[in-house]
Amino acid sequence: MLEALPEFAVVLPVQVLGELYRVLVGKLHQAPRVAKTAVLRWSDAYAVRESSWAALQSALDLSADHGLSIWDALILAVASEQRCRVLLSEDLQDGFSWRGTTVVNPFAAERAPLLADLWPQPPAHAAKSTRRRAGRTGS
Repeated sequence: MLEALPEFAVVLPVQVLGELYRVLVGKLHQAPRVAKTAVLRWSDAYAVRESSWAALQSALDLSADHGLSIWDALILAVASEQRCRVLLSEDLQDGFSWRGTTVVNPFAAERAPLLADLWPQPPAHAAKSTRRRAGRTGS
């Protein structure tokens, strides 16, 4: 899916890169240096967006109102701030929509209609490479 999008259309909230590092080191037992290199490669390839105070305030509301973890809520808030239409996540509630950003599980058995609209043909080699990504679509 990422290969089908122009690089400028993908946004990585900084929390996503932290989560990538945590998963690579903690769950996949990669050496910290190797994980660091992987995170830096992702940050070189796509636009990284930091959290703002406004995003944290929104994340607090999301967490309190919808039961999201504060870190997942912060990822969603940053994606929304960046006007992303889609937040790809296998962890968040598939189909949850907030302020114009919809969570889509790209690995769900049934392909989400929003993904079908954005990518009419599924990629031939769709493989997991990170846990969460936010993607801007359209202009």
